[in-house]
Amino acid sequence: MTTNLTGAPKVRGEESSSLPPMRHGLGVVCGLAAGAWLGAAEAPARLVAGNYSPFAISFCMVLGVFLARWTLPVVLKGTRSVFADLRARPHLILWAVLAGALWSVANTLTIYAIRDVGLAIAFPLWNTNTLIGIFWGWALFHELRGASPRIWIKVLLGASAIVAGSVFLSLLSVHTAGAAHHRALQGIAAALGAGLLWGTMYVPYRKAYLTGINPLSFVTIFTFGEVGTMLFLGAALPGSLPALWRNLHALRPSVFWLLLGGFCWVIGDLFQQYATKYVGISRAIPLSNTNQLWGFAWGVLVFGELAGSYGSVRLLALGASAVTIVGAMLIAGASVSGGEADSTVRAVRRECDRYGLDLDVTLRAQAGADEVAARRRSWWDSLIVLAALAVFIWFAIGAHIPRLEAHIAPAVALFAISIAILAGAGWMLWKRTRFA
Repeated sequence: MTTNLTGAPKVRGEESSSLPPMRHGLGVVCGLAAGAWLGAAEAPARLVAGNYSPFAISFCMVLGVFLARWTLPVVLKGTRSVFADLRARPHLILWAVLAGALWSVANTLTIYAIRDVGLAIAFPLWNTNTLIGIFWGWALFHELRGASPRIWIKVLLGASAIVAGSVFLSLLSVHTAGAAHHRALQGIAAALGAGLLWGTMYVPYRKAYLTGINPLSFVTIFTFGEVGTMLFLGAALPGSLPALWRNLHALRPSVFWLLLGGFCWVIGDLFQQYATKYVGISRAIPLSNTNQLWGFAWGVLVFGELAGSYGSVRLLALGASAVTIVGAMLIAGASVSGGEADSTVRAVRRECDRYGLDLDVTLRAQAGADEVAARRRSWWDSLIVLAALAVFIWFAIGAHIPRLEAHIAPAVALFAISIAILAGAGWMLWKRTRFA
């Protein structure tokens, strides 16, 4: 006889009652918020001219990600909470570094893919990480096991609809942008490779959150894998590090926009991390992949990608967007059944047995119900935040605003919507879990 999280007696076999309610809805909200901010992250990157080294562009974005991944956790929790979390689960440090390495390689591949075939074709190809993530979630972490056929249909149809919507939107972009680049096969291979790595990157994510680590702690160590991998690639790839430094010097007027894009990406990724924690890989990836819809909105409304197109093309764009929205709604409605919750608890138990963790404590932390005592802030917390601000200000002073036609009013509206989504989803996380 044991007790569940509400304190009521629970016999063995009733493991689904160990999970507190109302987490599925929170995970869905986080997944959709992730899509909004991951899509918004494309806008600053669009301001950078395309004649720079793809690797140098990726390196600058990684620096922006590094600054954001340290600044936001410090602001929300403080370094003492982060380090205490890592000391309790030291085995996850290596997994976090591995996840950062996978992300860096995947992000670099996307830059090459965009260069060779354009964003319109590359985006849906690397969004195949939806299907890869569903497979890994099922194969490694017992996701969807014990779910009813209705839930399976909702998840698979929803994921397929999101991928299909992305493909339709991309075909429309190709129709308006002209012929594909002559290095198409190379770009397609890079985009598919990015999708494979980004889908696999969720394996360390899910492993971490099954053992109850706070996403804010996990992403902090994640940064060392990102930056370390980029430095290694810079030394190993043709041209070596001196060529990278020369490219970075040439990029100086545009670095601020890339840093800003990386910062926006991290906001989306933090929501993505919480979505992975609360609804698993199989639901979090397709929900966050609604970023294609937001990216298309920025492209059409702000940068005028469909300007001058026929009315039929615009109707097809609306139809493709509707397909993506329907897919997200199907997955949002695919709630976790008792059988699937039992399967999740068995996966948590397996991780606890492997690393010697307390099952009840881990279940509470995994479900965001643990109550961690507030820790006193350190003087270096303020120093970290000030240092990150100084870097952004330094590059903002020397930034050049590119000559690019953009519609200000839609940009302000989309930015305001993104801020509203950030505030709403962030408030829900704080209210229900205190960012646990």
